[in-house]
Amino acid sequence: MKKMHLKNYLQLLDESVTGVSDSVKMTVDAIVPKYIKKFSYQEHLTGLLLGNVQSGKTGQMFGIIAATADELFPLFILLTIDNIKLQEQTYKRALQMLDTFNVCGENDDVRFIQKALRQPTLVILKKNTNILKAWKNHISSSTFCEGRPIFIIDDEADAASLNTKVNHKEQSTINKHLEDIKKIASSSIYLQVTATPQSVLLQTNFSTWKPSFVHYFPPGKGYLGGDFFYTDKGSYAVRITDDELDDLKEGSEYISDGLRKALLSFLVSSAHIFLSGEKVCNFLIHPSVSIKDHESVADKISVFLNEMLYGDMQKELLPQITDAWSDLQQTKPDIKPLSEIKEFIVQALKGTDINILVMNSKSNHEIDKDKGMNIIVGGNSLGRGVTFPMLQTVYYCRRSKQPQADTFWQHCRMFGYDRDPGLMRVYLPPFLLKLFTDLNSVNSSLINQVVKNGLDGISLLLPPGIKPTRKNVIDEDFLNLVVGGVDMFASYPKKKHVRDIDLMLDIFDDGAGSYNTVTLKFITDLLEKLESENKIDWDHESYIDFLKALEADKKAQSGILIVRKNRDIKKAPRTMLSEDDRMLGRTFKNKPVLTLYRIVGEDKGWEHDGGARWMPNIRLPDNMFFYKTCD
Repeated sequence: MKKMHLKNYLQLLDESVTGVSDSVKMTVDAIVPKYIKKFSYQEHLTGLLLGNVQSGKTGQMFGIIAATADELFPLFILLTIDNIKLQEQTYKRALQMLDTFNVCGENDDVRFIQKALRQPTLVILKKNTNILKAWKNHISSSTFCEGRPIFIIDDEADAASLNTKVNHKEQSTINKHLEDIKKIASSSIYLQVTATPQSVLLQTNFSTWKPSFVHYFPPGKGYLGGDFFYTDKGSYAVRITDDELDDLKEGSEYISDGLRKALLSFLVSSAHIFLSGEKVCNFLIHPSVSIKDHESVADKISVFLNEMLYGDMQKELLPQITDAWSDLQQTKPDIKPLSEIKEFIVQALKGTDINILVMNSKSNHEIDKDKGMNIIVGGNSLGRGVTFPMLQTVYYCRRSKQPQADTFWQHCRMFGYDRDPGLMRVYLPPFLLKLFTDLNSVNSSLINQVVKNGLDGISLLLPPGIKPTRKNVIDEDFLNLVVGGVDMFASYPKKKHVRDIDLMLDIFDDGAGSYNTVTLKFITDLLEKLESENKIDWDHESYIDFLKALEADKKAQSGILIVRKNRDIKKAPRTMLSEDDRMLGRTFKNKPVLTLYRIVGEDKGWEHDGGARWMPNIRLPDNMFFYKTCD
C-alpha cells in the first residue's frame, strides 16, 4: 500500500507553518524505524515524547500519528487534559491537518462505528472519567481491536493519567480507564507526551506507566524559552519587582508599583503591535491561586485605567507612558514613535478595546484570547495546555511554601514562538526569579541526560525546598532521595578492584590536608569500582547517576578527590572520616567530594576477609536534592 498519510500531513504543515516540517521528520525518523516498524504486535509498549513548554508538541504528535498510519496501524486515540476548549481546539486542528483520517470527537461514536476503520481513525478525547468510560465501551463493543493494535497518544501525560492512589495500593479511576482501554487490544503503543516529565520518570521500573524509550525534540527557530528568560547571566526581558502580593490583596484601590509598570509596558507594546497591523496582544497576571485575589487585581486594574483616562493626562498619564516606551525602546529600537503610541493608547482608553478578563475555575464567560488587547488575571487555569497568542507581558507574584517543579514550569506561558523578543517583559520578585532560574537549570539537566543517555540512570536534581512533582503519583516505597551536604560511606566495602584503584590513585598526594580537583568522569570511574557487600549500605550506582545529572547540568564539571592511605579502621564503623577530613570536605559546598581511605584490614573485624581495600565516602553538593526510583 502506498504510504501517503505522512506526506500529506507534511505538505499541509508546510503550507500553514513554515520551517516546522523538518523537525517533525526528525522525530518521525527517530521513533518509527526503532519502535513502530519493529513493533511485535504482542506487547504493550510505553514511550515518552519530550519537548519544551509550548514548543509545538501537537505538530509532532500529528506527525507520529501520520507516519504510524503509513505502517498500517488502524486506530489512534489522542488524549487531552480535561479542558473543553483545548479538546475542541485539538479536534479542529486534526480535522484540518489529518484530512486522510477519520477524525472523531467525543460525540462521534456512530461515525466511529459506521466507518469501521476503512481509513485510519483518530479519536480525540478529554481525560474525563465519563468520556473515557463511554469510549472504552464503544471501542470494546465494536470489536475493531480484535487482532489489531491500538495507538494511544497522551498529551500532558503527567497530568491526570498516572495513578494517584499508588501509595494506598489502589488504582485511581482515570488511570484504571486508560489501562482498560489499552487492554481492549492484544497489543498497544502508549506514547506519553509532556514538557514536564518528572512524575513519569519517577514511576517504578515495574510500572506499566514507566516509559521504555524516550525521544526529545528540540524547539524550532524563533522559540523563546527558559534560556531566553531565566539564565544565570540574566535576561533583558525580566524586570524585578517587590513582593507585592499583600498589596494586591488589600482592599484599597491602590495599584502596586510593579503591576503599574507592567500594565504600562503592555499598553505600549499593544500600541506598537496594533499600529503594525496585528490584531491581538495579551498580558498575563498570575497573582495566586485565590479566586478572591483574581477579582481584587482585576478591580484595581479597572480603576487604574479609568484614572488614566479621566485624570490629568499631561501630568500623570503621558510621563508614565514615556517611561515605558523608553524602556522598551532599549530592546526594540524600531518601536513606533512615542507620539503615535501615546495617541493610540488615549484612543484605546476612550474606546472598548482593552479587555480585563478573569480566568479561573469560577469564570462563567468565554474568553477570546485570539483578538484584542487582553489583560488576563487568573491562577491554575493559566497553566498547562492553555496558549496565549502574542503574549508580550507577564506579571507573576504567586507564592508557594514548597513549589513543585513540574507545576511551576508549566506556568511559563510566555514561552513560545509568536512573541516579539524586543517587546517581551516579565515582572516578578527576586525569589521567584531565582526559583525559575533554578528550574531552568533543572530542566536543562534533565534534557541533557535524555539526549546523552536516554532513560538509562535518569535522576532529578533539585534545589532545597522544591519538590519534583506531587507526592500522590510517586510510590514512596521506591523513591530514592539523597540530600546534598551529607557524608555517606560504605561500612562494608568489598575487597575488589584494589589494584586497579591503587594505579588510578598512585599520582595523588595523600598527605594531611591535601585534596585534588578532578573531573566528574574520573570520580564516576572510581565509583564503578567501589562496591559494598550491601547495596543499602552503599548504592554506588545511584551516586554515579547523580554525578551524571550534575555533569548534564553543566554547572559542576569537576569535583574534589581526597585520598588517604594506610588507614586502620574497624569494619562497620559508626563514622569513617577523621575530623580534619570531614571539615575539609565541608569547605567545598558546591562540588561533590569523594574521600577514599585505603584500609590495611588486618584486624578490627576484618579477620575473615583480611587484606587491603578502599573505603569510600561521598558528599554531594550542599544545595541539591537528588531523586530517582530504586528497584
